[in-house]
Amino acid sequence: MSTGGAGLGLMPLYVKAAVGSIGPRASVLPVGERSREGVSVDRGHLADYARVCGFPVEDVLPPTYPHVLAFPLQVELMAGRDFPLPLPGLVHIGNTISVDREIDAAEPLALRVYAERFVAHPKGAQVDLVTRVDTDGEPVWHGRSTYLARGARAPEGVTSPAPTPPEAPDGPAVATWRVGADTGRRYAGVSGDVNPIHLHPLAARAFGFPRAIAHGMWTAARALSALQGRLPAAITYDVSFGKPLLLPGTVELHAAPVDRGWHLAVRTDDRTYLTAVVREAGA
Repeated sequence: MSTGGAGLGLMPLYVKAAVGSIGPRASVLPVGERSREGVSVDRGHLADYARVCGFPVEDVLPPTYPHVLAFPLQVELMAGRDFPLPLPGLVHIGNTISVDREIDAAEPLALRVYAERFVAHPKGAQVDLVTRVDTDGEPVWHGRSTYLARGARAPEGVTSPAPTPPEAPDGPAVATWRVGADTGRRYAGVSGDVNPIHLHPLAARAFGFPRAIAHGMWTAARALSALQGRLPAAITYDVSFGKPLLLPGTVELHAAPVDRGWHLAVRTDDRTYLTAVVREAGA
């Protein structure tokens, strides 16, 4: 099975999710997982992703790229009526990636996605979508995406405290990005995340945003791409998403060394869009 840009290919699932968001839903997470075996990387799609996110075009997969490969499985899982939270309106509030070693684009991959940790949050309910990527039976990549449904309810008695993001690093910016108005559409084209809040100002306004907003995972990938050549092959990358990044916009990247890694923030003087720590695996 070859995989490339999902783009409009995921639109039917988003429509299904929108229709299914009306009416009663399940009260617990679905049992089981969504999986794909024998996934091969489309080199053209990989190159397009690298260009959109600022990575070099090469055979080694960027650390954030397997998230894009598995994202259709996440959407498939969350679009079902047996998923307790409606997909429209879910907010991506955090992401953790663990890369065990370099992954070459020629390696066949097995993808598995399941949901866990459906718990109450001070602003509603949250759930984790967990991804595992194997090659030849060897686990090589893990991801955990945390989503918040504002105003939703989780099962009684299980609560998760509001996440405490890392403090933004001090010191001057190491880079300034001018983020174009088409960034959401470009990233949607390579990620398959066609949530309308990222695509057009009018669609974004329908969900309460004054303009279209950047995908959180684009911001996470763009920040990580700035550290190319300074990271080991095996890393952990813990990201907390803050304010939505309105498009177009100008933001600063701040970076400070920490023990065996880097502390990152994407921000302006009065807003923080992302804080993160990337470290050598096991640190």
